[in-house]
Amino acid sequence: MTGELRDGSRPADRAQLAADLRSLGLRRGQDLLVHCSLRQVGPTLGGAAALLAALRDVAGLAATIVVPTQTAGNSLTSRSFRAATAGLGPQERARYVEAMPGFDPASTPSAGMGAFAEHVRTRPDARRSAHPQSSFAAVGPEATAVTSVHDLDCHLGERSPLRWLYDAGAAVLLLGVGYSACTAFHLAEYRRSGVRPMREYQCFTVRSGTRVECRFTDVDLDDGDFESLGAALDATWTGGAAAPLRGRAGMAACTLLPIRTAVEFARSWMEENRGLKHDDSPR
Repeated sequence: MTGELRDGSRPADRAQLAADLRSLGLRRGQDLLVHCSLRQVGPTLGGAAALLAALRDVAGLAATIVVPTQTAGNSLTSRSFRAATAGLGPQERARYVEAMPGFDPASTPSAGMGAFAEHVRTRPDARRSAHPQSSFAAVGPEATAVTSVHDLDCHLGERSPLRWLYDAGAAVLLLGVGYSACTAFHLAEYRRSGVRPMREYQCFTVRSGTRVECRFTDVDLDDGDFESLGAALDATWTGGAAAPLRGRAGMAACTLLPIRTAVEFARSWMEENRGLKHDDSPR
């Protein structure tokens, strides 16, 4: 993509994106969990590759960049499965289930995570965690470390890459997306005091070339109030080193915040605002 756009502006390039990220407050050596909508960034010379290069220009090669690479097409308990099988008769549903793929961390595409996440996942130097529904991919010097622990019965908790990111003092970059996409808030669901709602999950994975059904029990994750949670966070943290930073990258509105701020605020907010009632319908 070259030249001017219809409105007379020019597509963003690697240098412009890097300048935008510096203005946002991204610092050198900062490990990042990136949630991104390239569509919101707008026309970009080089697309996802240019954005990744810009992130590395600013954060440096010592930083590890992590993206969510979640999958839903192999799950029997996801929203997408319920939508796809709604209205099907028993035989049609059985055929649909029979055709569902198992999760292979080396080859299964992410679902709904965006082109930037897929670009990171498919890089030769990328590493991916093994969870069949809630995986993450990473590039950088600590890519293996961040993705090495991701237990089946721990979607987004203490035995997932989110714990590594929290311990490492990483930052969350919301690039063209809102707080509803902030997976770091889920770690707070595992850290809430009191009884945590649990539920059963079912999905398919691949072992030695064979599709295998997995069943496990884990926290009943709920992102339905994340936008309200984020609005409360913004209203509370209006300054200081732990406060969210805001700016733009290309045409996209961005938020950069320490993951520890996100998790600790979310834990406290959930304890105050989430009652005992909980929608335990399958997701």
